[in-house]
Amino acid sequence: MLPYFSTHFGNPNSVHEAGRDARAGVDWARGTVARILGCRPREIIFTAGATEANNLAIRGVVRQALLDDPASRPHVVTSAIEHHAVLHAVTGLQVDLDVDVTVVPVDTSGLVDPAALSEALRDETCLVSVMYANNEIGVIQPIGEMAEIAHAHGAVFHTDAVQAAGALPLDVDELGVDMLTISGHKIYGPKGSGLLYVRGGTRLQPLIVGGGQERAMRSGTENVAGTVGLAAAMQIAYDERDERARHDCLLRDQLAEGLLERIPDAVVYGSRELRLPNNLNIGFEDIDGESILLDLDLNGIAASSGSACASATNEPSHVLLALGLDEQAADGTLRLTVGRSNTPEQIDRVIEVIVAAVERVRSLR
Repeated sequence: MLPYFSTHFGNPNSVHEAGRDARAGVDWARGTVARILGCRPREIIFTAGATEANNLAIRGVVRQALLDDPASRPHVVTSAIEHHAVLHAVTGLQVDLDVDVTVVPVDTSGLVDPAALSEALRDETCLVSVMYANNEIGVIQPIGEMAEIAHAHGAVFHTDAVQAAGALPLDVDELGVDMLTISGHKIYGPKGSGLLYVRGGTRLQPLIVGGGQERAMRSGTENVAGTVGLAAAMQIAYDERDERARHDCLLRDQLAEGLLERIPDAVVYGSRELRLPNNLNIGFEDIDGESILLDLDLNGIAASSGSACASATNEPSHVLLALGLDEQAADGTLRLTVGRSNTPEQIDRVIEVIVAAVERVRSLR
């Protein structure tokens, strides 16, 4: 990224040399991402993050449907465990544009039943949006099967693949998706970078208008350094995916087994089989997860009690509530994720700190 902050600082839409140098960086990024996704470069729209990309996908398709038929009332289907960047975008349409919305539930393991999805669809359904893998419980959804169901009803299928990037296959033809969202900072790339894949022929209206950049789907001078950083991170993650998955699985299982063996009434939430390699969501009876986070932080261990984007609120996780937990149980959970720099020795230390924290909190009751 560094040259695009300094020597290649030009506007990529300018015809002078500095602009051409910057344009070469954007073109390289677009081609790199397209090879990884198995799509055409022109099907990639770079954004300022996954939230913007999700909003463009959801609101863009619905606004296009209303433009095509102003007298219609478009119908959108999503799942109960989506990231708020999807859920709030979808439910906001109910207020802004009087759109009809169906939120499909999940089972106790966090999986959407494809049959339930099929039952939710109807003639007015213009869009289905279901995440590839969940950010809190790591559960992987049967995206290919659900995309087929959506297409059979004539609906566009979008998936938020933010958590899946770097861990799961992303070939858009194999997945069968029409739109797919990725965020840079989830794959060791820069914050404020993201993209939306839009299959050729999928019609949607832009959210941001102006100079017509990104094929008039996302106007504004491109963030060249961020775009290059996102593509470079995707390439590294793609090259190292299998190695990272093996590494993360070993550490995640070490962490899960250590905590389950040493802490009475500990429970892992979400499917154990259909799960991201790096994710563990674990709960402890009669424990407030926030109190354990303080101990972890004091010991230099970064963790969360839910989505990092919603950690400033005191609301229980909507994902865990959707699994059937009550508010007290949902408040007693930790979201723990491992990464490429973590070691078995660090996992042993995390186990010791959590065990001691749980014992301390329970002794005060």
